Amino acid sequence: MAGQYYEGIGRRKAATARVRITAGGTGSVIINDKDGSDYLPRPGDVDILLEPLTLLGQAKSYDVSVHVNGGGISGQRDAILLGIARALVKVDEQSKGQLRDAGYMTRDARVKERKKPGLKRARKAPTYTKR
Repeated sequence: MAGQYYEGIGRRKAATARVRITAGGTGSVIINDKDGSDYLPRPGDVDILLEPLTLLGQAKSYDVSVHVNGGGISGQRDAILLGIARALVKVDEQSKGQLRDAGYMTRDARVKERKKPGLKRARKAPTYTKR
């Protein structure tokens, strides 16, 4: 994957993805030096992260290379999706409105709530015992 590429950064929960899309590709997806379907084993995950490309009708015209770390499978998948959408905006500024209307340009800011003192988790209280 040499030549001109466009880069986008995506984040979700604790995951951060640096995405590079290369024009004139065949539609291959490489995540952390592995094939996309090998890195994301759940069925449909690769299809979900390629939705911005599919929306613009360019699913087979770009190669996607990703370095992602932190978080779990879903967080990494959503971080990659946001990174792809941001990279596509750098390719063509006119596509930003279409991607925004589909919801691909917004960072999902929901993160795990912190644990509070005296509780088992953020909100789960210990079992009440009367005696």
